[in-house]
Amino acid sequence: MKKIIIICGSIAGLIVTSMMLLSISGCIGGSDFEGGIGSMLLGYSSMVIAFSMIFVGVKNYRDKHNDGTISFGKALKIGLLITLVASTMYVIAWQIDYYFFIPDFYEKYSAHIIREMKASGATQAQIQQQMIANKSNGEMYRNPLFNAMFTYIEILPVGLIMSLLAAVILKRKSNPDNMIATASVG
Repeated sequence: MKKIIIICGSIAGLIVTSMMLLSISGCIGGSDFEGGIGSMLLGYSSMVIAFSMIFVGVKNYRDKHNDGTISFGKALKIGLLITLVASTMYVIAWQIDYYFFIPDFYEKYSAHIIREMKASGATQAQIQQQMIANKSNGEMYRNPLFNAMFTYIEILPVGLIMSLLAAVILKRKSNPDNMIATASVG
């Protein structure tokens, strides 16, 4: 089971981390955070694609290592562990990227938010309130512990949902006929 979790979690982590790094380099490199909903959909779509490895891992364990059966709880456990491996890779990659390559990310993002507010006709009071919130959030975001926590919060819910779906879809109780056939062969 450990091997399946590590392999599927690592593949999922590589997929989601690669997509995150590509999209961040696009935001920072030239498009200046443009894309809004489209970028967000791309990000969460890549998470769903990456977490499809949960289905692969649970099905592989069920069919090849557990005589074609798996309980909801066991399937959920495998899914959550794959999620943890992939999410941890994602968080580590973001920490490295943020602290070593784009330490001014939050400032650039905050400036983008203010530009968007001005373009949409926000009042000066609303803009001032957002600037205060951006400054407070930026200070918190520079703390590696909070940064990691916020990054986990971004990805873990998607993995949790995919783990629950996989557990519901792939659970299979033991078939008494299978047990009799297996017992008579052995």
